[in-house]
Amino acid sequence: MIKNYFKIAFRNLVKHKSFSFINIIGVAIGLACFLLLTLYVKDELSYDRHNVNADRIYRLSRTFLSKDGTESLRLGHAAPPFGPLIHQDFPETEQVVRMLETGGMVRYGEHVFNEEHMYAAEENIFKVFTFNILQGNAAHALVNPFSIMFSRPMAEKYFGSENPIGKIIRMDNLFDYTVTGVYEPLPAQSSFHPNFLISFSTLSDNRIYGAENLRTNWGNNSFATFLLLPKNYDSEKLVKAFPAFQNKHIDPKASSYSVLNLTKLTDIHLHSHLDSEMESNGDIQYVYLFSAIAIFILFIACINYMNLATARSAKRAKEVGMRKVVGAMRSQLINQFLSESILLVSISLSIAVMIVALCIPFLNEFTQKQLTISSLINPSFIAIVIAITLFTGLVAGSYPAFFLTSFQPTSVLKGKIASALKNGKLRQTLVVVQFAIAVVLIISTAVVYSQMKYIQNYKLGYSKDQVILLSPPSDSTTNFEAISQELKQNSSIIETGRSSRIPSGRLLDSWDAYVMKGDSMTPSDINIKSLSIDEDFIPTYKIEMAAGRNFSKQYGTDKTEGFILNQTAIRLLGFKSPKDAIGNQFGYGKVRGQIIGVTKDYHFESLHQKVAPLVMFMQGNNMRWLSVQISGSNIKSSLAHVKKVWESRFPDKPFTYEFLDERFGNLYAREQTQQLLFGVFAGIAIFISCLGLLGLSIFMAELRIKEIGVRKVLGASVSNLVILLSSDFLKLVFIAIIIASPIAWYGMYKWLENFAYHTQISAWIFVGAGVLSAGIALLTISFQSIKAALTNPVKSLKSE
Repeated sequence: MIKNYFKIAFRNLVKHKSFSFINIIGVAIGLACFLLLTLYVKDELSYDRHNVNADRIYRLSRTFLSKDGTESLRLGHAAPPFGPLIHQDFPETEQVVRMLETGGMVRYGEHVFNEEHMYAAEENIFKVFTFNILQGNAAHALVNPFSIMFSRPMAEKYFGSENPIGKIIRMDNLFDYTVTGVYEPLPAQSSFHPNFLISFSTLSDNRIYGAENLRTNWGNNSFATFLLLPKNYDSEKLVKAFPAFQNKHIDPKASSYSVLNLTKLTDIHLHSHLDSEMESNGDIQYVYLFSAIAIFILFIACINYMNLATARSAKRAKEVGMRKVVGAMRSQLINQFLSESILLVSISLSIAVMIVALCIPFLNEFTQKQLTISSLINPSFIAIVIAITLFTGLVAGSYPAFFLTSFQPTSVLKGKIASALKNGKLRQTLVVVQFAIAVVLIISTAVVYSQMKYIQNYKLGYSKDQVILLSPPSDSTTNFEAISQELKQNSSIIETGRSSRIPSGRLLDSWDAYVMKGDSMTPSDINIKSLSIDEDFIPTYKIEMAAGRNFSKQYGTDKTEGFILNQTAIRLLGFKSPKDAIGNQFGYGKVRGQIIGVTKDYHFESLHQKVAPLVMFMQGNNMRWLSVQISGSNIKSSLAHVKKVWESRFPDKPFTYEFLDERFGNLYAREQTQQLLFGVFAGIAIFISCLGLLGLSIFMAELRIKEIGVRKVLGASVSNLVILLSSDFLKLVFIAIIIASPIAWYGMYKWLENFAYHTQISAWIFVGAGVLSAGIALLTISFQSIKAALTNPVKSLKSE
């Protein structure tokens, strides 16, 4: 019997080629979108789960509080003393491992490269995280100082086919390291990806960090610290004990300004969005969003099939009636229709898999992932796909199957089914749902595009174009003034400036600020971020002064006592205007001096954050960035000159650079990806919805063919008939627009809240989305409506 069902189903698909083609393509596209988005979501949910102990590993984070109790800094890193002291005070912690990310110039023979993603890691890292060690002994590889392990690609890069174990490499032309092991790179779905692992004991050398600093430096919160806890251990027990722990080891009031917390390793990628992370994380909101889009697209495809199957049902009504007359049971007829549906969906699935294979490279390109078709060739995933296919087939075929088989044979054979089909409320509801989803996606795409355009045109308060960023070696022998003068010998070099951080990065440094109250310096409650700069930084970025002056070589005290604040800092400190602040005494950390200038506010960080109160000073020796402003007339020549100067000054350090505007664009890469995805899937949703409308317009034209003939005989024009046949569908589309608009507005309003500075949601976006969707729908309907209106009325009236 089952074989017979599928034989008849196949014959029906072949007999009605146009309907079958539209159905198969619609469902195939829906399934392909679903599979692609499922691959993305599956990848996002799998982060860090390759670790054997993933469910027992927790990361220590540290949050600093302002004096009013608000959070001023949220770090996914902590100070170095925390690790061993936690293991000492809480013996239930099985392992505690610390890592410090660094980088530098690596030399082996003729191979010299600037390398990143280098981690100084404690020797027990392999007891916490799961690594595939290819060469070397995991228990001893990171025990001795100046030991280094290479990832396999890095080992191949430097040593080729040689055995790297025991080889000596030179770091920053200062220190020799011995290669003690090689490991396979961590999977793409990992929260960190070390290219090199250096023994943590190396940091004890006073020339690098110092053993005393590792024990007592509570201010350098650059160390990623992970705890391995016992099975089924409640991590909240530790969190509750941390305030007393800090008060004991740091100072009696430490818990009033410093808060320690624990985050499960498997929650970091999607749930952690702190001011410092080991790598850029994803967002659980995007997982929810893409999961919803995947379901909606598949749902639209199912609706499309239901509507098209119903459109064809009028021609099969008599077939159903005859089958019932000759003894067919309703259950057999239902099975027949469901068999057709499952066969169609199965064909669609095979096409969908081919579409997925073709589209994966494009998906990887704009999501920056490494998804592969092999992810689909997985027993559990295949089982899920088969279940989805069966479910889709059953859902899509259920309405026509149960609807058509519910009529009595006498009603069917007398033609009463046509009237019932014509007034189908469920079908109209499904059309509204289809277009409502499509309109939501169109509006969302428009809002995201509007916000991206707003960001690109937003006045940041500084010049980000044609700025080259360099990170030269910074020590007592580096003459930056001479380097600057040499660079400026080329007329295309406009200005150069040094700073501890660069725009587009985060402002993570801060100390206590002090202002004059009465006759004494009093600590301020305001958390002010800091930036070390030289006298050329402000001119390089063309930052405007609101009052006072820039740092100058003419004033020797600027380097030791001068401060420049931004407008936000001045306002929060209580000054009436920038001008009133000039000349006032000010203290920051251990330095006391006076305010010599106030800059206009500029957006150092991304537009996700509000402008932070900022103090700029010349103290400190951590100005590791050199910004070079060049003219846009001949960028190639400018780069050649910068490279020439670099190579003459730093012959042992490879020349590397980046443009600031590229870094700025990377701040919003996620939003740009979202914009593209919204646009693509909005187009797909509209396309599938229009396929459904096309089928329904064919269906309605068939049901009303005699009515159309009579109207033409009585003098109705083609335009009158087109309006008549289109109006019912356009009403449904307008209802969908009315329903979708407030839903889209609320969703995008909440999305825009992620930006401290954002565009307004214009009414024209909703009008445009409505006109676009209605226009596309009208074009789709008009095609069949015009065809029906042009049909010879004699032929229409003779039809059965």
